[in-house]
Amino acid sequence: MSFTEEQITRYSRHILLPEVGGKGQKKLSQAKVFIVGAGGLGCPVAYYLAAAGIGTIGLIDSDVVDLSNLQRQVLHHTPDVGRSKVQSAKEKILALNPDVNVQTHEGRFTSENARELIRNYDVIIDGVDNFPAKFLINDVCIMERKPLIHGGILRFEGRVFTIKPHESACYRCIFKNPPPPGVVPTCQEAGIIGVVAGIIGTVQATEAIKLILNIGRPLTDRILDFDARTTTFREIRVKRNPNCQLCGIQPSITELIDYEQGEACALTRPN
Repeated sequence: MSFTEEQITRYSRHILLPEVGGKGQKKLSQAKVFIVGAGGLGCPVAYYLAAAGIGTIGLIDSDVVDLSNLQRQVLHHTPDVGRSKVQSAKEKILALNPDVNVQTHEGRFTSENARELIRNYDVIIDGVDNFPAKFLINDVCIMERKPLIHGGILRFEGRVFTIKPHESACYRCIFKNPPPPGVVPTCQEAGIIGVVAGIIGTVQATEAIKLILNIGRPLTDRILDFDARTTTFREIRVKRNPNCQLCGIQPSITELIDYEQGEACALTRPN
């Protein structure tokens, strides 16, 4: 593939970087990234990956745009209230970069469709707001051996870490099982400062680009915690659990599980 003059201009600041260059930009243009959730995290991830020239972006979400979303879900605008989130997101992505192939799926990410949905993608992004979906995303990525970039937000805090299946700690190595429904407060109950979604989402997008280009040091075996109240980042070291029920030596979880859905913002402390 060769770039047009317009594309060379569009991606010129990437191409100037020795770590990227023309070859790296070509890798980005051939890459496929699947984003589960077109909300607070999925919006900034999708927008920055589209700007970066990712060739194919997949989006799945079952929700429609609500007025309360607009404080943080930057791909959705006031006229979009009541519209499908994936269709609203697709419009904004293509308005920014018509080169991107946007593949949308309206509906829930479930044990029945998860494998088929992610199978043809290179990197998977966790942009969901509930624990059952986060565990399902982790499990299918381990089973399909797909790199996963986890993100979570609540109140003034956020978290990112990257999972390389069977190489680094997975989500279950750290958290084991979802908490019972109702234990963790929802964003509606506890609140979320909108900019935290942008900060965590753009870190997730950065991790995806690094994985595709094979540059730098990914956030594997490290959880990056952010606290907006003090504007501080904290790194928590984690390690793969040989007794993990999913990716350990003798796994007990061999099939995908649909846990009871909750609405928590899915941010909790490591064990």
